[in-house]
Amino acid sequence: MAAFIDKAKIKIISGAGGNGALAWRREKYVDKGGPAGGDGGDGGSVYFVATSDMSTLLDFTHKTVFKAQRGENGKNKNCHGKNGDDLYIKMPVGVIVKDLKTNKLIADLNKDKKTVLIAKGGRGGRGNARFATAQKRAPQFCEPGEPAIERELELELKLIADVGLVGMPNAGKSSLISTISAAKPKIADYPFTTLIPNLGVVKKPNGDGFVIADIPGLIEGASKGLGLGHEFLRHVQRCKLLLHIVDISLENSIENYKKINKELKKFDSSLSKREQIIILNKSDLIDFEHAQEIKKEFMSKTKTKNEIFIISTATKQGIKELLNYLYIKLENTKDIKIELDIEEDLDSINNDDSNFEITKLNKNTYEVTCGKLKRIASVTDIRNMYQIKRFANIMDSMGIYEKLREYGIKDGDTIIAAGIELMFDENYY
Repeated sequence: MAAFIDKAKIKIISGAGGNGALAWRREKYVDKGGPAGGDGGDGGSVYFVATSDMSTLLDFTHKTVFKAQRGENGKNKNCHGKNGDDLYIKMPVGVIVKDLKTNKLIADLNKDKKTVLIAKGGRGGRGNARFATAQKRAPQFCEPGEPAIERELELELKLIADVGLVGMPNAGKSSLISTISAAKPKIADYPFTTLIPNLGVVKKPNGDGFVIADIPGLIEGASKGLGLGHEFLRHVQRCKLLLHIVDISLENSIENYKKINKELKKFDSSLSKREQIIILNKSDLIDFEHAQEIKKEFMSKTKTKNEIFIISTATKQGIKELLNYLYIKLENTKDIKIELDIEEDLDSINNDDSNFEITKLNKNTYEVTCGKLKRIASVTDIRNMYQIKRFANIMDSMGIYEKLREYGIKDGDTIIAAGIELMFDENYY
C-alpha cells in the first residue's frame, strides 16, 4: 500500500524568454541588406491540474523541483526562436497551494480537471529587425528575454469526501467504512489502528455513489496536536455530513462524544455547525433495552437535534436504515464551500527584475547590481558604441543615474553595471 502524504514543499520555475537576435541580411548582390534579427521565443508557463486519479502527495517527496522549458533565442534571417513548452503538473483534487515567500494561498484545486496558472513564462526578447524605423534603419541592438519566475510552494491536501467519520479511537469507524464500501482499512481491537485517512465509495441502488472518509481516531487535545487525529482534522473540513461514531459499550460514551465535539470546534469553529449524525455502534455487545436507554440519555444530556442511529458493524444491525437515510440526506445537502483568501490575479506576478542595488567599492568606483541589467548585458556588445549608448540610456530611464548622484558620484567616476564599465559624464546624463 502506498504511503499517504498530505503535505509537501516544492519549487517551480517557469521558462525564461529567449533573447532577440542581432543579425543582418547577407545575400549576394544585396547591398546593405538591413537588420534581420528574429525574436526570441516565449518561455513555458507552469500550470497545476487537479485530477481524481491521484489521492496523495507522495510523488512530490521524490521530485521537488519542476522547471518549464526555456524559449529559444532568435536567429538570423528574421527567424524567431521556438516557444518553450508549458509544464502541466498533476495534483490530487483537494490540494491548496501556498506561496512560502508571500505566505498567501494562490490556488484551491477543489474540482477535477481544474487548471491554474502558477508561474507565467518569460516573454521572448525582440530582435533588432523589430527596432528598424525610417530614421533608424540599422539598429545595433536587440532585446533580452524576460527571466523565469521561481516560486517555493507548500502543498496541502484536504480530502474531498461527502461524508466524514469522526470519533474516539476504536469506536468502529474503520469497521463501518469496510462494511458499507469496498475500502479495506486495518481493523484491530486496539486504539489507533487507523494511521492514515481511508476513502471508500458507497454505491447507491441506482448505481450512483458517494465518497466516505475514515479519519484516524481523535482524542482530547487533538486540536493542539495530541494523538494522531490532529494531523488529519483538515480532511473533515470539506465533508457535507459528519457521522460521529460512538462506542455505546463503554460507560463514558456521552463524555467521549462531548470531548470530540469540543476538539472539532477548537480546530475549526465552522465544524461545530456542520450537520452531524450520531451513530451508536457496537449494540451487539449490550442488550436491546439498554441500547434504547442510552439513545434516550444521549438526547436528554446532549440536547441534540441530530438523527441518532443504533447499529452494529459486526452483525450489520441498523446498517440498511442508516444507508437509506444517507442516500436521501446527501441529495438535499449542499456542497461545503470553504472560504479561502486566494490571490486572484496570478498574471500580476510578472518577471520584473528591475530592482537595483548600488555599492560604493572605493572613492571613485560604484557597482550596480540588477537582474534586468544583467539580461541586457548578455545581448550587449561592449565593442559597439551604439549598444553601449543604449545600455546607458536604459540605466538612466531606470533611475540609476539619479540614485548615483545621491551617492555622490562625480564626473570621471567609474560605474560597473553587470560587468560593463562606464565612465560617468554629468553633461551626458
